[in-house]
This record gives sequence, structure tokens and C-alpha cells, in this order.
Amino acid sequence: MNYRHAFHAGGFADVIKHIVLTRILVYLQEKPAAFRVIDTHAGAGLYDLTGDEASRSGEYLTGIARLLQARLSDQAYALVAPYLDIIRSFNPPGELKAYPGSPLIARALLRPQDRMTLCELAPAPRKQLIDALRRDTQARVVDLDGWVALPAFVPPNERRGVVLIDPAFEAKDEFERLADRFAAAFAKWTTGIYVLWYPAKSRRATEQLADRVTALAAAAKPPGKVLRIEFSVAPQIEGEALTSTGLLVVNPPWPLHDELKLIMQELQRPLGQGGAARFRLDIPKA
Repeated sequence: MNYRHAFHAGGFADVIKHIVLTRILVYLQEKPAAFRVIDTHAGAGLYDLTGDEASRSGEYLTGIARLLQARLSDQAYALVAPYLDIIRSFNPPGELKAYPGSPLIARALLRPQDRMTLCELAPAPRKQLIDALRRDTQARVVDLDGWVALPAFVPPNERRGVVLIDPAFEAKDEFERLADRFAAAFAKWTTGIYVLWYPAKSRRATEQLADRVTALAAAAKPPGKVLRIEFSVAPQIEGEALTSTGLLVVNPPWPLHDELKLIMQELQRPLGQGGAARFRLDIPKA
């Protein structure tokens, strides 16, 4: 498996992930106290949808391109509007040529008192990310393996915030590593919001990850909750492109479940491939 950001920019998995991230950041904005965003596998920051990598896969055409044209209810549109407004801000009116990754989406929602830490080990994407942020004083790009940085950077000074863990899944043991590194970070900061992304290809791997993360959250004092989100645009076929994406949100904001239920219901038709998409949204029990 290999889910490098550049090849999948703006695809359905990005749409789901970034809507969730945006809703969490909107929630964090409701209190005046500062918060921090930690992105363990940040990527390049901004992706050229006309470039070789994105155009080769063309995933954005069945992802963000469809969402921008979709007819949503007023209630659903109000929830996704902050995300869509950010996407539009990086493009000429009426066009779709660029897609911001999670660092620039998060940056657009930072207030003056908020900060972000972005980890990117690969030299080329790291340089692109630094260029995209233009020496932003609220954002720090670190040349560090995200798996090493994850437990090292928590808890942040702000004591509020969200950790996005979005690896490329290049290694065979990535699910196990994701669970292990989350456990190490969560032991140090049980009150933070964590968003763990994964490709929902292997039922066994996804169930084991969800079970372990849920057990860790339940054992915390006070106990934490986990919101499990999976979105499938088509049946997953062995050896074919990813059609199912998953997220585990630890310590989700209380309105997130109901907000996502409404959003997911209305995304089933525009994002479905060969029929309506399906989604799973639940709070697993340990």
C-alpha cells in the first residue's frame, strides 16, 4: 500500500478526512484559549491538480470536483462551507487547479493565539511545505519522522488541540505502528483530540486497530470516547485502487457525530462510484 498525499490530493478520502478536521477546528475555535495542531505526516501542503502526480490518478475528479458541484441541503452546506471556502481560496473563481493539504487547511482556521507543528521527513515535500507557509510564525515545520515526533510533541503548551496522524502506509506493519505510537502519545496526553486515518482495505487490520484504540481510550481517567468513521465509494476489490477510507477520532467534540451523520448522508450520492456510497458512523465500545 502507498497513499502518498500527492497522488491522492482531493480524492474522496481527502474530502472525508478534511471535512472532519475542519469541523474539529471550528469546534476548537469556540473557546478563546489557544490550541495547537500537530500533523505527523504533513506532506507538501499544496498540490497542483494539473501536475503529473494528481492528473495521473485523477482522483480529485471524483472527490472534491464532485463535491463543489453537488447540491446539498442548507444545513449540510453550512457544515461543509468552511472547508469548501478554504478550497476555493486556493483557486481562481470557478476553477479547480490546486488542492491544499491538511497543513494549509488547518492554517486557514488558526487564530492569532493558535500554533501548529508539522512533521515531514521527505526533503522535497518538506521544502514545498516550507515554501507554502512563507516563514509563517504560527507554523513550525520540523525535519523529523512523524512516528518519533508523535509522543515527543505532546502534551503541547496550549493543552488543547488536535493531532492528525495520516501516514502513507508504505510499510507492512503500519497499522501496528499506528496503534503503538498512538498509545505512547495518548499515555502522555489523554485529553487531546486525535484523528487517525487508515485505508479500509483489510477488515482484520481495521478491526484490530479500532479495538485497541477504543480500549486505550476507555482505560483513561476520565474515560475517553472514540468515533469511528468509514466511507466507501464502491466495493473494495483486491489489488485495485482504494475505495474505502477510515478515521478514528479520539475524544471527538460532542456535536461531531450528529454533524457527520448529516454530511455523510448527503455525500453518498455525489461521491459514490457506480452507485451511492456507503458509510459507517459509530462509537465502538471496549
